[in-house]
Amino acid sequence: MSEFLYFFKEGFFHVLDWQAYDHVLFFIVLIISYTFDDWKRILTLVTLFTLGHTVSLFLAVYDIVTVNSKLVEFLIPITILITALFNVFTAKNTTKQDKIGVLYATTAFFGLIHGLGFSSYFDMISSASDYKALSILEFALGIEVSQIIVVLIVLIISFLVQTIFRFSKRDWILVVSSIVIGMVIPMIISSKIW
Repeated sequence: MSEFLYFFKEGFFHVLDWQAYDHVLFFIVLIISYTFDDWKRILTLVTLFTLGHTVSLFLAVYDIVTVNSKLVEFLIPITILITALFNVFTAKNTTKQDKIGVLYATTAFFGLIHGLGFSSYFDMISSASDYKALSILEFALGIEVSQIIVVLIVLIISFLVQTIFRFSKRDWILVVSSIVIGMVIPMIISSKIW
């Protein structure tokens, strides 16, 4: 039980680590255009991201895939930037029903990239574990729970801003996505890939 709690907490705080806020930024821009009414779609997106994250951890921890960590650290803010730009260019279209399959596939792919970014650290913390596959699943459960918390916070803030402060949904999406773009551009520029 203590090993389960250890890996669950590692996954949980992996997302909620304020020094590595890229995960939170990604979920902010992924969810900002949705409301509580879209809970099924939101849960699907969150779970697809976690699945992508988990698959890449499996592949990296079992040495099936090896990646350049500098490239992955560069791609993580790129995934956030792409998602935020998608919001900016589609803010008028509040339904976003047309390309939902593309959004699901992209979210899973971005989960793969984010998982690769954490694989070396996970390999290090799980080196003493006899059950790495189980540890990855416990870690993934922690990630899923913390992502749901982030999503709930984003939805609550969005609801309050749009109802109390009378922001239009379009304006709210544009403001939040623009702020996130402003935060990730320095991350991209300071990337060690250059």
